[in-house]
Amino acid sequence: MPNANSTGQPGSAYFLVDEKAPVIRTTLAVLVDNEAGVLARVIGLFSGRGYNIESLTVAEVDHLDHTSRITIVTSGTPDVIAQIKAQLERLVPVHRVIDLSTDKPAVEREMALVKVAGQGEKRVEALRMSEVFRARVIDTTHGSFVFEVSGAPQKIDAFVDLMRPLGLVEVSRTGVVAISRGAEAL
Repeated sequence: MPNANSTGQPGSAYFLVDEKAPVIRTTLAVLVDNEAGVLARVIGLFSGRGYNIESLTVAEVDHLDHTSRITIVTSGTPDVIAQIKAQLERLVPVHRVIDLSTDKPAVEREMALVKVAGQGEKRVEALRMSEVFRARVIDTTHGSFVFEVSGAPQKIDAFVDLMRPLGLVEVSRTGVVAISRGAEAL
């Protein structure tokens, strides 16, 4: 609970949130040491402060330097996002934090496997829709398909929504991966 001595600065223990500020979705790229416990520390930062993670992907990106890249999609007011970035930057194994939603123009993609079961016209319609979305059939049986679809998260959402009435059974998503545009590295 905020007290009278709160500084109101992002990163302070008693940061006051402006309830009228718009909630924005942001994608953060975090370059970290690839060692045990780092992901737990990053996730602990979010859960300990009540921040939600909408998407999380992690992979080693440099074998020689033993660094990994964590891509986190979260949402909050601009002040909350600033606070998240400031707190991430203070973690010892973190090398760099980039907000790919505001700092640099970026490209975001996601991949999903979508299982659809159906017979007759619904089966034919699912195949037609998959062509429109450039989804590939990667497994088929007499009663079902598994599609692989990739693109912006909104494209994945739209494809899944269209498959619901056609017999959607299951969805598995990778989470968002993102990279800045241009010649500069993270």
